[in-house]
Amino acid sequence: MEKKEVHDICRIQVKFSEIDSMRRVWHGTYVKYFEDGRESFGRHYPGCDYKKMQDTGIYAPIYDIQVKCLAPLEMNDVAVIHTYYVPKRGARLDYRYEVYRERDGVLCCKGSTTQLFIDRDGIQMYDCPDFYEEWKKKYAVK
Repeated sequence: MEKKEVHDICRIQVKFSEIDSMRRVWHGTYVKYFEDGRESFGRHYPGCDYKKMQDTGIYAPIYDIQVKCLAPLEMNDVAVIHTYYVPKRGARLDYRYEVYRERDGVLCCKGSTTQLFIDRDGIQMYDCPDFYEEWKKKYAVK
């Protein structure tokens, strides 16, 4: 089976609570948008989503996050969040993100996250969980 890129697109309308004193989306809000993107990704590619992790007692906290702000989003803009799964070796989940302003297609933010799998006791895992291996086979990811 051919390996493929797996990605998701979701839309979020910018809320008043997400803007700063300059009337632009506060830079920290992009971290939340990345989370929104991962949740949408999990709904569209089930089997390695947060619910599955909770059910198995395996979690994937953020280890590293990168955010680069390129152009502003304002209240009532629609943020179009592209979330891409990035295959890497090891017991980890890597994603990259692009956040566009829907009204004109401008790239407003890009970034990435790395999550490391831990067990119920918070101990880092070095072998991939079974559900993750099954997920990678199901969606023919690299």
